Amino acid sequence: MRVVATRERGRNDALRDWLPASADLVEVPVTATRFRDAGAVAEEAQALGAAFARALVVTSTRAVGYVELVAGALAPGAAVWSIGAATQEALARVGWPPSATAPRAGAIAEQIVEGPVLALVAREARDELGEVLTRRGIAWRALWCYETVEQPLDADARRALASADAVVIGAPSAWRVAGPHVPPSAWVVVPGLTTADAVRREHERVLVGWDRTTGARLAELTGPPGADPA
Repeated sequence: MRVVATRERGRNDALRDWLPASADLVEVPVTATRFRDAGAVAEEAQALGAAFARALVVTSTRAVGYVELVAGALAPGAAVWSIGAATQEALARVGWPPSATAPRAGAIAEQIVEGPVLALVAREARDELGEVLTRRGIAWRALWCYETVEQPLDADARRALASADAVVIGAPSAWRVAGPHVPPSAWVVVPGLTTADAVRREHERVLVGWDRTTGARLAELTGPPGADPA
């Protein structure tokens, strides 16, 4: 089984641990993260005022490092929400265990009952969270903490994607780069429903969620060499 991981180098260790020893893992970074200056985020949070938000939504592991910088803008007892299990685990490791988690922003927005809400997001993030909160009459504010920059693929990277049995895609931006080179036979593994929606518009074989069952599930789906998995 050949698995192509498209996240940045150094961010695929957990996936490597989940795959069977016989799996061939190839790293093909298709995006890079550009983090926003911490001082700019802290200044913007301070401008919101002390105890501004009754809820904090952290949308990615990449935003976890900014939580302490916005703590002054959170009201005492503010609920902390995370998108995805990886973000939930990262928050817990730094002493901010979330009140709850959900696989996508819209699902979180449907459950929040009190605002204002402060969200730590990517610069290019979809506005699903804000749309649902606005529809429900809950005030919110987003602070962008990082942006995703697409990376050009060389011939070796394109060949690796084209020969993959499975490709791990972490965000819609990664799919925009990798998608044209992924064969229809490959399974695409995504962290949650937002990325799944983007992939499914162009690709049928999608596996949602990655955890310690991922490797076994992929082995089952790809089957032995020459097999035609269902």
